[in-house]
Amino acid sequence: MTASTPENGLRARLHRLARGSVVLAAVLAVCAPASGTAVAATASDEATVELYVSAGTRGTVAPGSATTTTLTVRNDGESRITSGRVTVDLGRTPLGDEAALTAWLDDADAPGPFDEIGSDTTTALDPDASSTSSIPVPAASLADLTPGVYPLRATLDGVTEDTAESADEDAAEQIVSTSVLVVSESTSASIAVFVPITATPADGALLTLEELTTLTAADGALTAVLEGVSGTSAVLAIDPAIPAAIRALGSAAPESVSEWLSRLDALPNERFALQFGDADVTAQSQAGLSAPLQPTTLAPFLDPARFTTAPETPAPDETATTAPTPIRTDGPSLPDDATLMAVEGATDGVIWPRSGILDTDLETFATYFGADAVTVLSSASTSGSVGGHSTIDGHDVLVTDAAASSALSRAASENDPAARQALISEASAHLSFSGRASTDAPVLIGLSRDETRSTDALRETVSAVDTLGFGLSGILAAQAAVTTLTSEADTERAADLRSMLSAEPVLADFATMLDDPQVLLSPKRIQIMRASGVGLGDSAHDDAVEAVEDATTSTLQAVDIPPASTIQLLSANADLPFAVRNDLPWPVNVRVSVSPSDPRLEVDSPQDAVVQAGTTSRIKVPVSARVGSGELNLRLQLSSPTGVTIGQVETVRVSVRAEWETIGLIVFGGLIVLLLGLGTIRTVVRRRRERAATDPAADGHEA
Repeated sequence: MTASTPENGLRARLHRLARGSVVLAAVLAVCAPASGTAVAATASDEATVELYVSAGTRGTVAPGSATTTTLTVRNDGESRITSGRVTVDLGRTPLGDEAALTAWLDDADAPGPFDEIGSDTTTALDPDASSTSSIPVPAASLADLTPGVYPLRATLDGVTEDTAESADEDAAEQIVSTSVLVVSESTSASIAVFVPITATPADGALLTLEELTTLTAADGALTAVLEGVSGTSAVLAIDPAIPAAIRALGSAAPESVSEWLSRLDALPNERFALQFGDADVTAQSQAGLSAPLQPTTLAPFLDPARFTTAPETPAPDETATTAPTPIRTDGPSLPDDATLMAVEGATDGVIWPRSGILDTDLETFATYFGADAVTVLSSASTSGSVGGHSTIDGHDVLVTDAAASSALSRAASENDPAARQALISEASAHLSFSGRASTDAPVLIGLSRDETRSTDALRETVSAVDTLGFGLSGILAAQAAVTTLTSEADTERAADLRSMLSAEPVLADFATMLDDPQVLLSPKRIQIMRASGVGLGDSAHDDAVEAVEDATTSTLQAVDIPPASTIQLLSANADLPFAVRNDLPWPVNVRVSVSPSDPRLEVDSPQDAVVQAGTTSRIKVPVSARVGSGELNLRLQLSSPTGVTIGQVETVRVSVRAEWETIGLIVFGGLIVLLLGLGTIRTVVRRRRERAATDPAADGHEA
């Protein structure tokens, strides 16, 4: 934690409350004077203390009932801290609306007097240690409170670093934590919770066997989601890419992976399917797409060896009196895309895009998914009732409570129980305001996309608010309120999507080198869809778009003719080798076209070849020189078998020295004649010497 200055310490600490932690983190300075705000300290003597307070059951209490206040003190510093005294005060004037709640949580600003409802002495704590205590609150202390949201405050005094230098009481720092206590109505609105189930692969396409094994292990993130929603009425919003990745494994799916999908299908929770890869249909609509994006095909992810061979099918013959002859279907029976992506038991026509929706987008969604499509929106994008079921210009929408959803989303992602309880208390306050207008109108909570939630955090958060037995069908059956949109279009995301999609035709041409172009095009489409995902924040979205564009550039540069040095052509006819590089993970079919700058050199072009994955191959091109010598250029161009140009044109300098071949032959022939002549002379001389040595008389006679 960064140390605060005296002027902004309290505001900085209370800012954490605005984020829903309902925690005040104070920086304790060694030997600093007493002050109501944090005092700056150096990194060497800094100690951080956090104070959490909550009351009631998940922040609520029935009118006239007794309750309990829970206090947690945590030492996140590097030094031991002393004990202190904590007091709990309750405001007697209820907070009137969301604005008053925000003012209290942000700035500790609340109207009316406060009464002390309990106190306790905290224990000394070692570094990274915490202590929790409970203070009973008798019914008499709450007897005069009418239903509403009341400010709750805890103040910790007398805590210092437990060192000789900090023994002076003047070194103590006051720590304040704010929360709320909701005195509940006798009746309350029904609440449904939407829980998204998503998982993002490292490569942006489908989850791999290794990733699924990790996610569905006993301590895996997907396992945590199933266990977290089990026993609740949470409505599941499922990314169909998850079951698709599991089914694509076929017989290679580990037991834990297959079991996870079976457990998901067996859950009684209502559910609907998100867009594949959780792609945002709002961006698609505003990008001007005529239909929602879908994977081009999932066939490239299927290994036929992992699927059983299709059974023999008898040939139909109604007049036959004997058993029909079986007809064998070649190859295994592979599932189609619809089978792979199916979400068992899902309610059709429900979509959950990002905010920033316009009225025209709702019209587009009706053309995408039919007139009965239901769009899930945040109340931050609408005006009017916060009730779950609404209509906008005749289109059905489900409106989530933005404030309560934000607090509960953070609670579901919070592993610390004390911090989680504080967030749930804050959410209870927001829900209290949401349900006051009409107890007949249900309230909808939409948790944010988070792929790292723990079982305990998710289960406790959902169980704290959801109404058992009430879910998607109950919300849709409720009377619809009339709502209007107030959001503005997110033009940047729409532009990013158009930019990514504009590369697909170029990649389609490039992929004509492949035996199956979809091994390239299908993963690329999924990567584009994931880059426009609903759950991506602005920074993550920008990074994902950049990654897609970089990957596209790398792919288009993966096959080419590397630059070559000058070639010396020393004969009239030769095969010139030219290198072709293929950095793709698949073999490519290429055509090398070579054209000379001078017609005096004939080239047998084009030449077709197959370049294996991750290799550089040499393709020989026959040439014939019509001149004895000269300098010329060869223009090299790669293309696919269909004629699509691949890469850039390369130029190679050729130095023709064909007359050297004739000269070489003459010289070589002369050497052969000379050697033969010398050999003959040597043989004759040797034989004469041999004859003279054996027949001297003959030699003399000859003389």
